Amino acid sequence: MQLKTPNIRHLRAFLEVTQSKSISRASKKIFLSQPAITQAIAKLEKNLNTKLFDRRSDGMYLTASGQAYAYRIERALNIILDGTKAAIRNGDADNQNLVKHSLQMLTTTQLRALIAVNETQNFSLAGRNIGVSQSSLHRAARDLENQLGVVFFEKTRTGIRTSKAAQILAKASKLAFSEMSQGQEEVNSLHNREVGHIVVGCMPLARTSILPNAINQFSKQYPDFNFNIADGSYHDLLNHLRHGDFDLLIGALRFPVPCDDVIQEKLLSSTICIVARNHHPLQHQTDICADILANYPWVVPSANTPTNGIFRTIFNNCEASLPARLIETSSQILMRGLLVNSDRLAIISEEQVQHELSNGVLVKIPFEITFGSRPIGITMRKSWKPTKTQLFFLDMLRSRQLVK
Repeated sequence: MQLKTPNIRHLRAFLEVTQSKSISRASKKIFLSQPAITQAIAKLEKNLNTKLFDRRSDGMYLTASGQAYAYRIERALNIILDGTKAAIRNGDADNQNLVKHSLQMLTTTQLRALIAVNETQNFSLAGRNIGVSQSSLHRAARDLENQLGVVFFEKTRTGIRTSKAAQILAKASKLAFSEMSQGQEEVNSLHNREVGHIVVGCMPLARTSILPNAINQFSKQYPDFNFNIADGSYHDLLNHLRHGDFDLLIGALRFPVPCDDVIQEKLLSSTICIVARNHHPLQHQTDICADILANYPWVVPSANTPTNGIFRTIFNNCEASLPARLIETSSQILMRGLLVNSDRLAIISEEQVQHELSNGVLVKIPFEITFGSRPIGITMRKSWKPTKTQLFFLDMLRSRQLVK
């Protein structure tokens, strides 16, 4: 069960009490009444189903659950604060005096509204997506814009678009909300309530071999944990990872690393081969060269993928012309269907088609690609701090390393 994103003001109150060890002292610092702070903490404890503080005669001290949660909430609010600073800087440098008061003004409702509008570029669609009326969402988003003195929404002929400042704060807010969710999962873990979830962006090879094995192993230890597996183009998956939609990305690594806010970890090297249907004319031919390969139609991965680059290198190295009849696709199902009923050739990781090779549906063409391997691994945000359960899943991935 996912915890509803908590009220930022409640979280500020919680952190202030952790630092001052007193509701009365916290009240003076953040200008909230003592009953309001008491109610905020009670609501957090109810939603988390745990005690966050031990109440003693000399003050309030964090429980183990409180310590785990405070660590995540402090990270989350710092992410929002940094995002607010960057958004104000981008929008109007004269408004820097607002930064120190930004967390006092921001609300969860405003940030959810900003995220929704940024993703849809439309107030009506955004309202529908998060289940609030268009007028309520419009008011929350405009209030945020006015409070920070930054233009977030720009009119266009077709409607609106979000400014760079809005995109900066929306990204920070999504990362912060993800951090809050991880805080809940760490509290659940401390109480043996492993009912969280892991969101994985996945590329083709990982879908056929790495991920199924890792999930099956992981589920023996955590049977109630849920997985959300998303596929798509590398650039789309990477964008979702950087914005906190995914916990990690599994698939072919890119070199150099595509951006400075992610890191990569190699798990294995995947062998690239050329495949075709059984009884293909080239199946038993010797001395196959690039010119011969160029005479056949091909099914190849999408442009700007590592395997597509290897495909082009085969012909460039031999100064041969690229095949003229190409079908580019990331769908292994489509590739298989095209191959079995034609003389087309395809280039792919051997591990991806191991099942088809084993049952004779496809065969390897005897053309050695000496440079034909690519690193497969995990891509993560540099700032990501996995929970204990997420670390266990990473260990499942690493435990089947086949690095050659």
